[in-house]
Amino acid sequence: MNKQHTSRAALLGAATAAALLTASLAGCNKPVDEVKDEATQAAGQAQDKINDAAKATAEAVSDAAIVTRINAAIVADDKLKVLKIDVSSADGLVKLTGTAPDADSRQRATALAAAVSGVRSVDNQMVVSRNG
Repeated sequence: MNKQHTSRAALLGAATAAALLTASLAGCNKPVDEVKDEATQAAGQAQDKINDAAKATAEAVSDAAIVTRINAAIVADDKLKVLKIDVSSADGLVKLTGTAPDADSRQRATALAAAVSGVRSVDNQMVVSRNG
């Protein structure tokens, strides 16, 4: 996560905590320490939600980058670039689908995908077609 997003998240967390504290103090007869504890807890929960959203966004971007790198590797390969190979990724778990003309091409697609940074595993569901 870059500094701008980190600063924005920290600012949002602090603003949320301040708003909750102000609202709690405005119409409440609770002791100040209790209100502070509740506000701190609420701010922590808000920060956790921000962190979870940031992590999910980073994972989605990583998966998109993995798919892009695998597609680039396939296009750069003289034998595979003519094939229609669909690539998807979820949390670094890559799935390849499509048709390969032979087992060597299928295996080559697996090897290219596995070599990409961030790939945790490759599920090659490509079908070998002697006619393809």
